[in-house]
Amino acid sequence: MQLYLRTHVAASPAQVSAGFTQELFLALAPPFPPFRLLRFDGCHRGDQVHIELGAGPLRRRWTSLITEDGTMPDGTHYFVDKGQVLPAPLRYWQHRHLMQPAPGGGCYIVEDIEFRTGLGLLDRLLYPVMWAQFAWRRPIYRRWFGSASGR
Repeated sequence: MQLYLRTHVAASPAQVSAGFTQELFLALAPPFPPFRLLRFDGCHRGDQVHIELGAGPLRRRWTSLITEDGTMPDGTHYFVDKGQVLPAPLRYWQHRHLMQPAPGGGCYIVEDIEFRTGLGLLDRLLYPVMWAQFAWRRPIYRRWFGSASGR
């Protein structure tokens, strides 16, 4: 299942890329499920992020590896994280983070996510939950990187 969200902010792609820090990562965490950061290396190839979701006997680990990062010829900055250890029911996770130059200034922060559980119906049922988890980030991005006027 593919999920795609785009948020216009005032900062440049380079500024947003440099701003993907542990502090921002923690600020982006939605209120549910409970979340604990275990490791955050950064957003460059080879870096890892380990989190724990849930509480008590429902705790589940999520480990992601940054498999790519760089700058495209058009000035888009990007990094890609792929799930290595995923909580059930997820079986596949790839999240492309793009910071694309926006006409008139600023940039678009793009969340391009592919996830799979192995069951098409379950993927469709999870879609609105996943969408809400990432739509939660939009006002946070605007607070951190400035709101682009008129968007």
